[in-house]
Amino acid sequence: MDRMLQPPLVDTTACLCRVDAGLKTVAGAKKYVPGTKLCLQPDIKPSIHPTRNKPARGDRSRHQSPLLPGLPDDLAIACLIRVPRVEHRKLRLVCKRWYRLLCGNFFYSLRKSLGIAEEWIYVIKRDRDKKISWHAFDPIYQLWQPLPPVPKEYSEALGFGCAVLSGCHLYLFGGKDPVKGSMRRVIFYSARTNKWHRAPDMLRRRHFFGSCVINNCLYVAGGESEGVPRSLRSAEVYDPNKNRWSFISEMSTAMLPYIGVVYEGKWFLKGLGAHRQVLSEVYRPEVDSWYPVYNGMVAGWRNPCTALNGHLYALACKDGCKLRVYDEVTDSWSKNIDSRIHLGNSRALEAAALVPLNGKLCIIRNNMSISLVDVSKSDDLRGATAEHLWETLAGKGHFKTLVTNLWSSLAGRNRLKSHIVHCQVLQA
Repeated sequence: MDRMLQPPLVDTTACLCRVDAGLKTVAGAKKYVPGTKLCLQPDIKPSIHPTRNKPARGDRSRHQSPLLPGLPDDLAIACLIRVPRVEHRKLRLVCKRWYRLLCGNFFYSLRKSLGIAEEWIYVIKRDRDKKISWHAFDPIYQLWQPLPPVPKEYSEALGFGCAVLSGCHLYLFGGKDPVKGSMRRVIFYSARTNKWHRAPDMLRRRHFFGSCVINNCLYVAGGESEGVPRSLRSAEVYDPNKNRWSFISEMSTAMLPYIGVVYEGKWFLKGLGAHRQVLSEVYRPEVDSWYPVYNGMVAGWRNPCTALNGHLYALACKDGCKLRVYDEVTDSWSKNIDSRIHLGNSRALEAAALVPLNGKLCIIRNNMSISLVDVSKSDDLRGATAEHLWETLAGKGHFKTLVTNLWSSLAGRNRLKSHIVHCQVLQA
C-alpha cells in the first residue's frame, strides 16, 4: 500500500500546471486540450521543500532524452495517447519519463478530450472461502486483465461500499472486518497508476450502508455499527477536491439500505428499519434534506438498477435477460425490453450488476458472463421483439443448455463457487 495520497485537486482540462516538468513543449501541448489556460511559470520551483540545489527547469529539459527519439515531445505524446489502454501497463515500465507521463492527469485528459478514453468493467467477487478478489474486463479485446491484489484490510471484509470518483478512481470504504469489527477506512485504486492509495477515513464506522456519487462527491448513509443503537441515521459526504469528509442531514429514520440509485439528481434509498419494516427515502443534495417517498417507482423497484440518459432501468428476471423501464408519466414500470433468450435460474447465472458502459447497459452475472443492451434504440420498438438490441461480450456460462442446468441441480453441482459483490466502470 502506498503512503497516503490524495486525488488530484486540479482539473487539468482547465490547467496544464501538472504537466511532466520534463516535457520540452509544454506550451505547445495547449492545442491538444481546447480552452485550457497555461499557468506554468519558468520561475516556479518544482518542490516547495527542496532537499538539494536542482538545476533550473529549462536546463533539465535540455539534457533529457526525448520521449520518442527523433520526434518533438508534443508529437510523441500525440502518438502515445493513441496506444490502446491494454498496453498502458507495459508503457509505464519503459522509463521514468513514460511512467510520469502515463500516471499524470494530462495524458488521460488528452485521451478523454479526443474521445479515445476506454471504459473497463471492474468486478469484485467473494469466493466460497469468503475471500475477496477482483478482475478487470476489457470490452474491446474481450479479455480479463490482471490487477494488483486487493489490500489486506478488505480481503475478507463484509458490507463495504464501492464507488467511482473522477471516472478513474475506484473507492472501497467502510465495511466490517471479521476481527476488528466496523471500519472507517477508505482506500482507492487509480486506473492511471494501477496502484492502491489511502484516503481520509470516514467520520463514522459503518457497514451494510448505502452509497452513491452525485456531482463527483461520495455520499454514504445508514447502515449498522457496533453499539446501541445499532442501526444508523447519520449520513456523510466526501469531497475529493477538499479531500475531507463532512456530515450532512440525518435520515428520517435509521435504515439498513439494500437498494439505491441516483435518478434526476436525487438519491433514492430503500431498506429495512429497526423493526424490519420496509422504508424508502430520497435525498436532495441542493437543499441537504431527506424526504419519505412512496411513489410507483419505489413500489415496483427491484435490484439491480441504474439510470442512463434520463431513464431508469431495472432487471425483471433472475438472469437479467429482461429489462424493465420506469415511465414517469404513468408512475409505473410499464415497459419491458426482453431478449427472449433466457439462460436459467441458477445462482451462477443470476445477474448481479447493471451498469452503463459506452452508452449501453451492461449486465454482469455471477459466472462472469456479460451482456450489452443498446437501450438507445428501444424507443423504436412497437410490439416487436428486441433480440437485436442484445449482445454477448463474455460468454462464460452462456452455453449451458436447460438439460445441463437441470442435471447439475439434481446432482448438487449447482452450488455457487463465488458471487459478485460490487461492479464498477473505470475510464482511462
